[in-house]
This record gives sequence, C-alpha cells and structure tokens, in this order.
Amino acid sequence: MCESATAPLRFAAVGPLPLAVDFLGGRLTSDGGLAWVAAADAELGLTAALAAVIPEWRKRRGRHALPALVAQRVYQIACGYEDQDDADRLRADPLLKLVCGRLPETGDDLASQPTFSRLENAVTARTGYRLAAALGAVYLREREREGVPTRLVLDLDGTDDPTYGNQEGTAYHGYFRQHQYFPLLVFDGDTNQLITAVLRRGTVHASHGVVAILKRIVAAVRARWPGVTLEVRADSGFAIPALYAYCEAEGIAYTIGLVPNARLDAAVAPLLADAVRQSAAADGAKVRLLGETRYQAGSWPEARRVAMKAEVLAKGPNTRFVVTSRTDPPAAVYARYTDRGASENWIKDLKAGCFADRLSCHRFWANQFRLPLHAAAYWLLDTIRRWLTTTGTDRMPLATLRLRLIKIGGWVRERRDRVRLRLASSHPSEPWWRALATRHQPL
Repeated sequence: MCESATAPLRFAAVGPLPLAVDFLGGRLTSDGGLAWVAAADAELGLTAALAAVIPEWRKRRGRHALPALVAQRVYQIACGYEDQDDADRLRADPLLKLVCGRLPETGDDLASQPTFSRLENAVTARTGYRLAAALGAVYLREREREGVPTRLVLDLDGTDDPTYGNQEGTAYHGYFRQHQYFPLLVFDGDTNQLITAVLRRGTVHASHGVVAILKRIVAAVRARWPGVTLEVRADSGFAIPALYAYCEAEGIAYTIGLVPNARLDAAVAPLLADAVRQSAAADGAKVRLLGETRYQAGSWPEARRVAMKAEVLAKGPNTRFVVTSRTDPPAAVYARYTDRGASENWIKDLKAGCFADRLSCHRFWANQFRLPLHAAAYWLLDTIRRWLTTTGTDRMPLATLRLRLIKIGGWVRERRDRVRLRLASSHPSEPWWRALATRHQPL
C-alpha cells in the first residue's frame, strides 16, 4: 500500500474548483516510453555487451546481477536521470523494474546509488579499454545491418567536458578557459553512429592518442570488412605529422584542417586578391574561390597537397586550409571537409541529450567508465530516432525525442499473465507509438 507522510498540497485558485494534490497514485511511472528504450537495447544487445566485459568486483554473490545494473544505469540516463542519486527513488519505478527483468509490483527493487558508486570505483583501465572495444563491436554489427559497407569515413573530434570538483586528471585548459576533461570521440561520418569515446585528461593536445586509437579501430574494421576503403576527417587540432604518416602508410585517405601561418597566407594571397577584385566588381557580393598548393612544414619529410579557400564576406576576408591525400578538385576537397561539421550536432546530442559531460567521480577511471554508459544511452535513443525516421517522422534532437516519446506518465498494473501500461488518452505522440509498433524492423 502506498504511504506518504506529506500532507496534500492545495491550490485554491487554479480552476473552477479547488485542487488537492498528493503522491498516493500508486504504481505510476513518469517514463512510459521506457519500453522503446528496452526494445532498442534488445535489438542491439548493447547493455549485455557492456556488462560482459565488466569484471565482477564483489567477493560474494551480489543481489543485483551485472547485466541488470548496467541496463538500469543506461536506461536511467536515456530517460534523463544522469545522477547516480536518482537511483534511490527510481529503483522502485514499476516500468524500470520491468525492463530490468523484475516484476513491477511483487519484484524486488532495483539497485540504489551506493551500489552504482561501488561499481564505478571498482573498474580499472583495462575495463575502460574493453568497454570501448565493446561499443566498437556494436557499431560494426549495426553498420552492416543493411549490407557490408564499401567505404567508411571516420570523423575525429575532441570536446571540452567541464569539471567542477577535485576529479583526477582534470586541469585548466587555456583555450577553453575552464577546468575540464578532453574526451576523444570517433563517429561514422556517413551514418552519425558513435564508434568510440575515450576520456582524456584536461590539458592534452587535441590529437593526443589518436593514432593509437585509430590503429585499433582500423584493425577491427579491416578484420570484419577486408575490402573496405577508409577516410579520416578532422579539424586542425589533429593536424600532426604522425597522423598523416599513419594514414599514408595504411592507405587511408585524409582531409584535415590546417592552422594558418605566414607561408600559407602567402600562398593564398593571389587567390584572395582575385576574390577581392571579383567582390568589388559585384558591388561587394560574397565571393568564394578555391585553389591548391604544395606545402611542406619543417617537421614533414615531404610536401603535401593543401586545398585553400579564399572568401570575401561583408565582415571581411576569410581564408581556410585543408591538408589532404585526396585527388579531387579543391572545391570538392573543401566541401568534403566542411561536411564533417555535422559531427557538432552529434556531439551536442551526446552531451546535451545524453549528459556525457556529467563525469563527476573523483577517480579518472571511474569517469572513463561513465563515458561509455552515456554513449550507450546515445546509441539507444539514436536507434529509436532511426526507427522513427523510417516511418516518415522528421529527425529531431535526442532531447526532443525523450521529451515527446519517453517522458509519458503511465499506470502500471501487474497481472498474473501480463503487465499492462495505461498512458494518457490525449498524449500527442500516440501516432509515433503506432508507427513504431508497425515498423518493418523486428523489435
């Protein structure tokens, strides 16, 4: 029986009759859309794959099995509960209990915050590596769902992750002007699927560890798809000789931004002057010209091709440089480079939609453990978004998806032969539920 020591709340002037509010509604959930999160997980095998590589830290048999712990934590994040502390209340949520393998009314409650804290602080660097590899394996399976790809584009990016406490590895970064971590993210540039996420300390260079991580990704990709061609795209933070040399040795095309310098400015000067003349002749209209040059930095063993953009805008001239191994015309090379800008939206989904910057543990490796859990929540929500787009629904940010599909109050009743979930008759996203239920992909 539900009990509450809180007196009813009364609102005397919000309608034609006084309103009394209490918390005695019984087995209700505020996340009726959890069923779709669990359906996506069942199709991907995601939380089970992560749990399989986490070593058991308890010396006695625990009350909560590892797969259930991982599923509970990832589902909570997907529903918008990024804090461990939220588990203390959510552990009794009837629908969360159901999708984590327990009966909603008669089953035991799920894990509380202290259990998750012990789990996170029991992991090691080796576990962090295994989790990243498990995420990559899920990506490989899902990427070939519609056939083995012949080409992959790997978009590399680092993102600032602000910190506010005494976390190991946090440091003040002069460019971002904050204490932070600096995770490295790798996305599939064609499908926006997250391949891996690796936590790094706060003041490392943007390219720190990228070659070592690429070697592991490339080895896994080529072992599964021997004939696939690969390309790397990245901004100027990754413009280092070691990355060029690795790509050239492995036959991987690359398109990487370059930071301007005096020699590059001199090389683009004639192109920029021509753009200025054309703009003046067209009454100040915007003009963009593309060209190329051969450029060799002092640390390079040989000259490499650099595509150059010279642009005249109302606010003034603008130049950009891209080093590449591609043989396309300069305009095509630059367009290829700017396409990687879409990854900023994917990172926004990961951080704003899945709270991947909520890394507040003290230990560095505990935070590295958290990062794949948030990445897993991204995978689950993004999978549901893909299902919806196949039904004709417009693509939307993950935060919007959660608000409109998952955050639905529902009444959960446990029967002898089934569990029934009743949702609001007036909920505006009912058509999405029906579209998902009739989609052609199996649940």
